Amino acid sequence: MTNKNQQSNHDGQGIDETLPHQINAPSFKGTGISMQPPFTNSHGVVIGDSSYSSENSPLENWSEETDPETMAGDEWIHPTNDIGWNTAENRDLLEKMKKPNAYPFMHPQIDVSKGQD
Repeated sequence: MTNKNQQSNHDGQGIDETLPHQINAPSFKGTGISMQPPFTNSHGVVIGDSSYSSENSPLENWSEETDPETMAGDEWIHPTNDIGWNTAENRDLLEKMKKPNAYPFMHPQIDVSKGQD
């Protein structure tokens, strides 16, 4: 039995807006960023599936003739399943996008609880 918010996504998108197989992966829940499914780039390589190996990948077929620039550009970067999200700086960016736990009982300029104790 699974909770609808914790259902496993069979497209490799994770569980409940997280990537539990990556221990330091952040949660996108509450940030306004939705987990994106894996995609296939122009080289036939699936990006964002967490398999990290593809028979069409230049890494799997590397030779002295392989131009490293082949693997440059946005088509090699997944928007939500990318190792870059695991850095402290990017995790901090996501945390700043989340609403505080006290929301919606907060006022931006006035402490509405002042004198209520």
